[in-house]
Amino acid sequence: MATQAAKMSKEESQSGGTGSELTHRVSGTLANARTFLQETRVEMKKVTWPSRDDVVSTTGVVLATVAFFAVYLYFVEQGAARAVAYLLKRFGS
Repeated sequence: MATQAAKMSKEESQSGGTGSELTHRVSGTLANARTFLQETRVEMKKVTWPSRDDVVSTTGVVLATVAFFAVYLYFVEQGAARAVAYLLKRFGS
């Protein structure tokens, strides 16, 4: 560990300190971000987006399904609660 620290401090002093290293890291990060955004823009142009009618109909199906399962699970939960209450009344103290 001590040798690595000495080696790194020796390299920093030879390379002119941490200022140029920091500048290199920041400019590298900005270049990476720019490349990422350009590639993202290219890929987003390849996406086939659904039409408004498709989105509306799919949303309707999702809402109807959620409503159905909400009502179904409500009745299942009410039945389970009554069954537990009955069992506790019958066998509980």
